[in-house]
Amino acid sequence: MRILTCVKPGEFAYSVAPVPELKRGYALIKVKRIGICGTDLHAFEGTQPFFNYPRVLGHELSGVVVAIETHVDYRVGDQVSIIPYFSCGTCFACSQGKTNCCSSLNVFGVHSDGGMAEFILVPIDSLFKDKSLSLDALALLEPLAIGAHGIKRAQIKPDEFVLVVGAGPIGLGAAAMATLAGAQVIIQDVNQNRLDFAKDKLHIPLSINPNLEDVVIALKEKTHGNMPRVVIDATGHKKAIEQSFQYISHGGTYVLIGLQLAEISFSHPEFHKREATLMSSRNATREDFQWVSDSISQKLIDPILFISHRIAFEDLASQFTDLINPSMGVIKAMVSFE
Repeated sequence: MRILTCVKPGEFAYSVAPVPELKRGYALIKVKRIGICGTDLHAFEGTQPFFNYPRVLGHELSGVVVAIETHVDYRVGDQVSIIPYFSCGTCFACSQGKTNCCSSLNVFGVHSDGGMAEFILVPIDSLFKDKSLSLDALALLEPLAIGAHGIKRAQIKPDEFVLVVGAGPIGLGAAAMATLAGAQVIIQDVNQNRLDFAKDKLHIPLSINPNLEDVVIALKEKTHGNMPRVVIDATGHKKAIEQSFQYISHGGTYVLIGLQLAEISFSHPEFHKREATLMSSRNATREDFQWVSDSISQKLIDPILFISHRIAFEDLASQFTDLINPSMGVIKAMVSFE
C-alpha cells in the first residue's frame, strides 16, 4: 500500500509498505476520504505543538471496513468514520467520561501515524458509523464535532449572542452548531471571502471584519450594548486570543477551541470584574459526533458545503502548499483514494 509521510516541516514523501495485519480489538479500514485540517497544515509548516517527525498525517477520514473480528455493531463492508482520540480508559478524565482529554491521549495523525495511507488499523471502539451518511459526510464529522464540543462546553442558551472568532473550517463548524443550538451568531474574520461564505452558505448574517470596522463598536451595535455572552476563539492566534478577552459580556464565557504554542496574557482586573469564565475545548466526544451525525441526517446542516477543493491522493504532496495560500480560497480540501 502507498503511504504519504511528512518527513520534516515542508517536505512530504510517498512510500510503499505492507497492509497492516489485523489485530484483536482492531479493524482494518480501506481509506476513502481524508479531510485536510489546520493540524495537518501546521504540522507541514512546523508550527504544530505536541508533534514529532516523521509523521503520517490525517485524522479527518472515512473508509470501508475490510477486515474485522466478529462484532455486534460493525462488519466487513461498513462505511465508517473514526473518532481519532485514542484514550486509556482508566485515568481520572476517562473515568469522568472526558476521553477527549485523557491524560495519555494518543491522537491519530498527531501522536501516532494517521490516515494518509491506503489502509489503516484502528481500535474497533473508535469506529463510528451512520448508514445515512456519505463518505464525504463521514469524513467531515470530526471537524464539525470539534466545533460542537466547544458549543456544548459553552452551554449556549436560545437567542443569546455568540461571537465566533475565526472563520476557518473549525470556526465555521462551531458557528453552524451554535446556530443549531439557537444562538444569534456573529462571526469575525479578516478574510471577507470566508465571512461571505458564512452568510451565503451557512445563513449567518452577522459578521465583523476587523480590517474594516472597530470590533468593540460593532459588537455593541449588534448586541444592543450587551456584548456577546459567549466568545469562542477558533483561530489559535495569540494576538486574536488576547484581543478577544475584551469582547466578553459581564457574566460571560470565553471558550478557546484554537490552540496557541505560546503563553497568553490578559488584564486580570478587566476579566475579574466581569466574573467571566475561561475554558478550553479539546477534541470531541462520541456524543459530539452523534449530535453532528444526527444533524446531518435530519438535514439541519449540509457538510458538503464546506468542501471547496478536491485532491487525488497521488497529487496531494505536490498540491499541499497550495492549501496554505490564502488566495486559493480553501475552506476544506478533501482527498480521495479512488
